[in-house]
Amino acid sequence: MEKNKDKKKPLKLSSSGRLQIRKNLGPAGDRPKNTGSKKTIQIVFRNKNNQQKSSSTTQSNFRGSSSFRSQNAAQKITPSPNFFNQKNRDFGKNKKTTETKKTLQKKSTLKPHDEENEKINVKKILEQEEQEFDKFPSLAKLKRAREKEKLKAQDENTDNKIGREVTIPEVINVQDLANRMAEKTADVVKTLMKMGVMANATQALDAETAGIVATELGHKIKIVNDDDILKGIEDFDDSEELLKSRAPVVTIMGHVDHGKTSVLDAFRSSNVVSGESGGITQHIGAYQVKNNNKEITFIDTPGHEAFSNMRARGSLTTDIIVLVVAADDGIKPQTIESIVHAKAAKVPIIVAINKMDLSTADPDKVRNQLLSHEIIVEKLQGDVLDVEISAIKKTNLDKLEEAIHLQSDLLNLKANPNRSARGTILESKLEKGRGSVATVLIQKGTLKIGDIFVSGSEWGRVKAIIDDKGENIKNALPSMPIEVLGFDSNPLAGDDFIVVENENVARKIAEFRFNKKQILKNKVVKTNVEEMFEQISAGEAVSLPVIIKADVQGSAEAIENSIIKLATEEVKTSVIHKSVGAITESDVALANSSKGFIVGFNVRAIPKARDMAKRDGIDIKYYSIIYELIEDIKNLLSGLLKPELKENITGNVEIREVFSISKIGNIAGCFVKEGIISRNSQVRILRDNVVVHTGKIQSLKRFKEEVKEVKTGYECGVMIENYSDIKANDIIETFEIIKKDRKI
Repeated sequence: MEKNKDKKKPLKLSSSGRLQIRKNLGPAGDRPKNTGSKKTIQIVFRNKNNQQKSSSTTQSNFRGSSSFRSQNAAQKITPSPNFFNQKNRDFGKNKKTTETKKTLQKKSTLKPHDEENEKINVKKILEQEEQEFDKFPSLAKLKRAREKEKLKAQDENTDNKIGREVTIPEVINVQDLANRMAEKTADVVKTLMKMGVMANATQALDAETAGIVATELGHKIKIVNDDDILKGIEDFDDSEELLKSRAPVVTIMGHVDHGKTSVLDAFRSSNVVSGESGGITQHIGAYQVKNNNKEITFIDTPGHEAFSNMRARGSLTTDIIVLVVAADDGIKPQTIESIVHAKAAKVPIIVAINKMDLSTADPDKVRNQLLSHEIIVEKLQGDVLDVEISAIKKTNLDKLEEAIHLQSDLLNLKANPNRSARGTILESKLEKGRGSVATVLIQKGTLKIGDIFVSGSEWGRVKAIIDDKGENIKNALPSMPIEVLGFDSNPLAGDDFIVVENENVARKIAEFRFNKKQILKNKVVKTNVEEMFEQISAGEAVSLPVIIKADVQGSAEAIENSIIKLATEEVKTSVIHKSVGAITESDVALANSSKGFIVGFNVRAIPKARDMAKRDGIDIKYYSIIYELIEDIKNLLSGLLKPELKENITGNVEIREVFSISKIGNIAGCFVKEGIISRNSQVRILRDNVVVHTGKIQSLKRFKEEVKEVKTGYECGVMIENYSDIKANDIIETFEIIKKDRKI
């Protein structure tokens, strides 16, 4: 304790206090003490209960601050002589208080120095300062006061909150809902959490959940259906006065290699087929032919079985179907499929019997085969037009053209060109330097450069319009096949193409369609316990993950459908991702994570992706003909099949004697009755024709030497691995398992 007393604490004074000391001391304050003239300073601390007023020169607002004055200024102030003679002054009442004050011991005033030792008592000053400091509020109290103020302000805001009418579609994300209600996203998330829904700002909500949140936050709701959002793009019938005749849209269909593209080349006087891989069409081509001031729009569809979806799309967007059948080959599977598509679309058919220049041509055989599919041509008293042509020698092409115009006149094909354009996406692809390019068939209205459009879940602005000859044009009329540049992303083949009023409408419709697609995509099919046990008992199917990259969307779809068809109960394929364009690093990364491989159809990998695939050991397979692709996938799936196991009995050995050797075990003295016994053979021990053990041979000896095999009629010593319960007259049957590869 004495040590603590001896320690002196430093005097803490404010800057204003230090200045006041200097003023009172004057310039002599810094000099050494002069014994002749003493100058003392009195420091008086003020507290709340102290009613004494300090002099004007020493008054300060700082807590624990002192008033400084000199000894001369501290002299007692004597009242004026007239003070006691004043009227209305009753001093008798205060006699008791004055007497009590006199009896009380006077408190020693805290002086800056001790009179005896003439030293400043710092300890007393600090103690007084600490007592004054303790009377002020703590930091925790101040924080609580601030929190109360914040809560008050929030309550005032809630009282002044404006209730809005919020329009809610069937699907809306949390951020959009918060913006429509003019609320903070955090408040919407908190409300959802109270309801037991864990969601972030980008999470999609259904209309019911969004409505509950809006009501909880004090807003009125108005739920909007799909029809209300898509009302702006609904199609309508034009009046007869506005309609004008248009060119017929003709789709050429038929079996592969029956000459569909050759017929189209004969009309266009070009050579499209030479540019196709393997001489077969693998995507939809759309062209317009003008002869005798009459236009015909042709859509050329693939004939291979894999392109069924493309043929279905072609039949839905067309007015007339020209069924090309080779006179020497007759009706084939894809010919039958084309007939089915035409009937489903309720589109009239014109039969073009091609390859009439060949010596083996038999058109009557074709007509008779068509009867089995309920197609009766005019020569057999039917209503279906048929024309015998030769695409190579260009014979009777004019007759086929006449038949098309005749059929179009009967259909009375008309459209209104003076309205916003509507059409269908026939094909889409990604081109370097041009971006997303789509082949569009305009069905109504006129498309112009600068028009804003919606196509499926994509939207954009028309930057350029290119016709089938590769020339830039300013507008496109009905029945015109064109290439459109300006998509923000690749649309899907078969999507609609609709011109809208402005960018805002296009963005809203595209966003709505995209959200709806995502919800359908993220739907998880829940399986019950019984189904799960059925899958376990049946055994898990081996899956082959594939990533498909193609030059056009239609080809990617065709490859996907073909691969899925190859699946069996044991082996199946799973298409993880399919898109158009070059193979990129993201595709390689996806293949690496899914342990799959990449199929590139008429596309190649960029250098970075190629290096990455080489580093990670990812297999990239390139194809340009669909036959080869399907065959390779079939072989890969066959490799995943479990091999067929076949047992082949190689020998029959009789145990004549059993020899027991210490530290080794029982050795069988055997005689080979049939076949051969080898050291690598698997053995089965039979006792009274009952299998008692199946295992392997540990040791095979003849006399004292270890041998690989022993043939019929020879004796040997056999030791069975991990088995010693052998007896005389037991039979050792040797066998081998033969694995045979299976194919799909």
